[in-house]
Amino acid sequence: MIDTQTPVISATGLFTPENSISNEELVASYNAYVELYNRDNADAITAGELEELQPSSVEFIEKASGIKSRFVLSKEPILDPEVMCPQLPERPNEEISVLAEIGVKAAQQALANAGRKPEDVDAVLCACSNLQRAYPAIAVEIQDALGMGDGFGFDMNVACSSATFGIQTAADYIRSGSARSVLVINPEICSGHLNWRDRDSHFIFGDVATAILVEAKDIAPESHWEIMSTKLKTQFSNNIRNNFGFLNRTHAESRDDPDKLFVQEGRKVFKEVVPMVAQMIVDQAEKMEIDGGDLRRLWLHQANAGMNRMIAQRVLGHEANDDESPTVLDTYANTSSAGSIIAFHKHNSDLKDGDIGLICSFGAGYSAGTVFVRKVA
Repeated sequence: MIDTQTPVISATGLFTPENSISNEELVASYNAYVELYNRDNADAITAGELEELQPSSVEFIEKASGIKSRFVLSKEPILDPEVMCPQLPERPNEEISVLAEIGVKAAQQALANAGRKPEDVDAVLCACSNLQRAYPAIAVEIQDALGMGDGFGFDMNVACSSATFGIQTAADYIRSGSARSVLVINPEICSGHLNWRDRDSHFIFGDVATAILVEAKDIAPESHWEIMSTKLKTQFSNNIRNNFGFLNRTHAESRDDPDKLFVQEGRKVFKEVVPMVAQMIVDQAEKMEIDGGDLRRLWLHQANAGMNRMIAQRVLGHEANDDESPTVLDTYANTSSAGSIIAFHKHNSDLKDGDIGLICSFGAGYSAGTVFVRKVA
């Protein structure tokens, strides 16, 4: 039996695709599609059988979301009005899958940052919104590609909260003595489940992969983040939904309908999720005898700038500045479970010994996860 230990975050890793799509490029592509659609369906539109599509704009996107660009694995097909979907050729079974490949790249960076070798890791959790296949688990493929040898891996999906749910799961393994070093990997190819022809959502997502190395404190690097407390919450809602699944083939008439991609009731999500998450954070902080002034930084889920402003204000008691609640949403867009981890990865090196911060994610489910951490240097 392994001795029970305090769990810590030893290091993180980040893989960012080479290609980025600006709002200007995206709007030009979408509006070209709108012109083609309205022209090709002019008679049906005139007869009232179809609705005329309305163009998008950079101003609309940035006001609605705060997003200015996004990274993607496949750029040109997305911007082609005749395609408007990433094209990632299917690979043979003998070749590493795309999702595993980007996960491995993020994992390798996290291991290097901690001075750790793959064989030092006991488990891999692949926690993300969209898995490339049902089985074998992507986590097991990543385990093999890293050359871990012994150990285990499994996949988990809690939509945009997958990373924080993964961190708590990994922390519980450390606390129970079931493992001493766990990789939580969040490969998110969100461009694949986005309807690039939907004006209300075509700008939301981007692609990325992150990795978090959760370990027992006694083997962690001298500088690390102690996991003080975690909290998970789920509450069923249809307001964010994706009906893609293996049973779609059993009903051919609807298998390609829009609901087989990302769909949401954005206003309802905003109205319901913001107070739920803010109260969850406040309640957990009170139990820990922490108030807003004790929190040096918030690394929040990167879905919508307005949501983050309201949550941060409720938690801190004032409108947060960029130092208190940094954003990566403007350049990465919504990267689902990876968003808060990107923010943490890019904006934690300046914190001092004893500083307390919060990693928080929230999304479909509804689901929400919080991880309070303290810097040890």
